[in-house]
Amino acid sequence: MEAILILLFVIGYLSITLEHPLKLDKTVPALLMAALMWALLSIGFHKGWFSVIDGYGTIFNINVGDVHQQEHGFEGLLLHHVGKVAEILVFLIGAMTIVELIDLHRGFDVLKDMVKTRSKIKLLWITGVVGFLLSAVIDNLTATIVLISLLRKLIQNREERIWYASLIVIATNAGGAWSPIGDVTTTMLWIAKKVSAGGLSEYIIIPAIICFIVPYALASRMKIFKGQIEIDEKSHEERERLLSSKTMLWLGLGAIVFVPIFKTLTHLPPYVGMMLSLAVVWMVSEYIHPEDNFDKSRKHLYSANKALSRIEISSILFFLGILMAVAALESLVFGSINGQEVGTLRYAAESISNAIPSMDVVIILLGALSAVIDNVPLVAASMGMYTFEIDHPIWHFIAYSAGTGGSMLIIGSAAGVAAMGMEKIDFIWYLKKITWLAFAGFIAGALTFLFIEHYIR
Repeated sequence: MEAILILLFVIGYLSITLEHPLKLDKTVPALLMAALMWALLSIGFHKGWFSVIDGYGTIFNINVGDVHQQEHGFEGLLLHHVGKVAEILVFLIGAMTIVELIDLHRGFDVLKDMVKTRSKIKLLWITGVVGFLLSAVIDNLTATIVLISLLRKLIQNREERIWYASLIVIATNAGGAWSPIGDVTTTMLWIAKKVSAGGLSEYIIIPAIICFIVPYALASRMKIFKGQIEIDEKSHEERERLLSSKTMLWLGLGAIVFVPIFKTLTHLPPYVGMMLSLAVVWMVSEYIHPEDNFDKSRKHLYSANKALSRIEISSILFFLGILMAVAALESLVFGSINGQEVGTLRYAAESISNAIPSMDVVIILLGALSAVIDNVPLVAASMGMYTFEIDHPIWHFIAYSAGTGGSMLIIGSAAGVAAMGMEKIDFIWYLKKITWLAFAGFIAGALTFLFIEHYIR
């Protein structure tokens, strides 16, 4: 039965990675996988076929001790995992809603209007730096979408624009890796108390900067980025600025940045701070006047209800499915280590450590693997595999590798997939032109992290 549970996970995982060939949204196999795995886990537990283990190492088996107590233990295990997943989902929904509110009020147009240069090389570095910093605040996916929208306004030649868009993917993934709110995987590690906001930023920011600078320095020497941008004035149309644009931009960004501060001050989980931030931004959006002679009949165009309708619920449900599937694997007792029974993921971690003694090599391989398959389940699995204390260097290295490794393929990160969809970037073109740049940045940052860890820290 254990083999069937693991097989379900493998089939579901493959279905997620083959989303485009199968023409099936990855949310479907994720939800199917989670539901079927927990159904099988429950049936097997109540039939006495196998045991389950909670996060404290307590083993529950229906054949041992009081039946009702064991059943209660299984229910508590399920509720524990649902609660942990819900923390992440509530946090993401709050952050997505704030970002959509900013966008409804055209707040990101303020950033677009700041770029005045026509120099290709200056534009490359401006968009890169903005992407690196912005992704740390509003996450790498949203930062990529904002900057590609900016590029469409500035560069009419698509062949030139896809170079900028591809390098923005590298910059935003690097920027998201050092912030607890910059990437889904860092948010997961932060909420699970594997890393602290301060520790994550302190130990990853330098490797992340190197990961960003190296590809950009190499790209700066390429012919495509020489000369001036040609702007077609006829197609250069300005959207009408709103009275609320600046207010909503700085309020929204400030509200998101406030979340780690709130957690530090109150010691409450991050989703509570995000709820507070969302409430404040929502309240302001209800009273602010976006236009001159603002008519209440147009209020719905700028409302939080409209923002909520624009967030990607399919992404939220995907995270629900994949995280609950990984939780099922983590809960299944698979074997014993030094006479102590452990879950499937912990057993796998020990097996990998025996095969590859160097954890540094294992995590670099994890980063490379995140370019091929989704980094969310990889990080979720690692959280169940290892039991290191908060802010252990291993957690920081996992955050860096999973966050930046996805840049090596256009399908390896949410930011890459967004860029691919918006600019129709060809997979093979990216592989030939950009992968080596992303790889150079990833390895340079990884070596920087290891140097700091082993010789400076």
